[in-house]
Amino acid sequence: MSHGDANDREFERAQRVIPGGVNSPVRAFRSVGGAPRFLVAASGPYVTDVDGREYVDLVASWGPAILGHAHPEVVAAVQDAAARGLSFGASTPAESDLAELVIDRLSVTPGAHQLPGRSLVTTRLIDELRLVSTGTEATMTAIRLARGFTGRDLIVKFSGLYHGHSDGLLADAGSGLATLALPASAGVPAPIAAQTVVIPYNDRDAVREVFAEHGPRIAAIIAEAAPANMGVVPPAPGFNQFLADTAHANGALLILDEVLTGFRVGPAGYWGETAFTIREEGDGSRTLVSPTYLPDIVTFGKVIGGGMPLAALGARREIMERLAPVGPVYQAGTLSGNPVAVAAGLATLRLADADVYARLDHVAAVISGAVDDALTACGVPHVVSRAGNLFSIQFRDTPAVDYAGVQAQDAYRYGPFFHAMLDAGVSLPPSVFEAWFVTAAHDDEAVNRVLDALPAAARAAASARPE
Repeated sequence: MSHGDANDREFERAQRVIPGGVNSPVRAFRSVGGAPRFLVAASGPYVTDVDGREYVDLVASWGPAILGHAHPEVVAAVQDAAARGLSFGASTPAESDLAELVIDRLSVTPGAHQLPGRSLVTTRLIDELRLVSTGTEATMTAIRLARGFTGRDLIVKFSGLYHGHSDGLLADAGSGLATLALPASAGVPAPIAAQTVVIPYNDRDAVREVFAEHGPRIAAIIAEAAPANMGVVPPAPGFNQFLADTAHANGALLILDEVLTGFRVGPAGYWGETAFTIREEGDGSRTLVSPTYLPDIVTFGKVIGGGMPLAALGARREIMERLAPVGPVYQAGTLSGNPVAVAAGLATLRLADADVYARLDHVAAVISGAVDDALTACGVPHVVSRAGNLFSIQFRDTPAVDYAGVQAQDAYRYGPFFHAMLDAGVSLPPSVFEAWFVTAAHDDEAVNRVLDALPAAARAAASARPE
């Protein structure tokens, strides 16, 4: 049997019974070509496919595997929970444990582990948390809640930012900046898409124009805290604060989507790493002062479930208590707060301490720096874009600041780069429009395997030609 035969057979079999052979589109390798790898095991920084080949993993289950795959303490917590029952359809004490832990992490001054000699200022971001099963469900509920709280219908989102696949968020920009959106997917009715206004990211003038045109009808702006679903495109300095200020000045809310960044780029997500001003003291110490902005509703996923289907939304009490059964905004879920998923999330967050985040930051810096060096050595136009420990490649000369910029790159270079890395035993996201994820389990051996694979991958990218 030649290498890849089992993966090819599995893909052929899957295509007979599953649309496109996958249960989430990016897994199909459409943007890089070839047959996807079918994985059967994972441990630490590695995954293993059906052919028995091991890869250094830089997907990390799209973020949740912050500690590495199959961390023994997380696995033990899941096994213990499963032994007590897979699902009860009733409340459990562990749900409150997780809610309290999340609220506490978002109440301690974020980024403090990076500021020796600091004085702590505590700010509580959320008062209550509602557990759901997926990031899509969290953002869908956040939007319904924003509408119920404000009594308004319109939502403002940004082109290229992904917030799950609910109907109202699968919307494309209309013919002008302030026009109502059009469906971005078959099956989305035009009147539903028209309840969303889609504008370019990082564009303050577009935000002002939308509010000038539709202000009294806008319930909320929704934005990823740091976009990572069109590749990593960080917000311009002060942009998230500008969104909060603009929304609040017009009676609207800011929904900050931290499904990807929450608890991954720092103990309190991207908000916690970037939203606090720092004052230099006369004795050389630094004081974190009050946050520059506060979002109104925050959504979480990925890390909060430790690799199990779990997500959440949180806000201050007056907003959250509009949710049923206290208020009139309905949301329910048979598997919400599933005890096995909650156990995985609790174990993961309890283990994600300052040392874990320091390791994530270090590994991300080493690998992203090596990617930059390898592509530069081969003369490949590129930018390695970062937001905390998330990063991705843009095959263009200057950093993209919005979706149009991301699309205007030599994306054809990524397929050869990706397959060269895969052939060398390194698994990357199978799309140039995705973030790379490292884990705290990426030790020096795993990192060196990535570094050793990069020169050949850079040469493959340099020799690529558009089809």
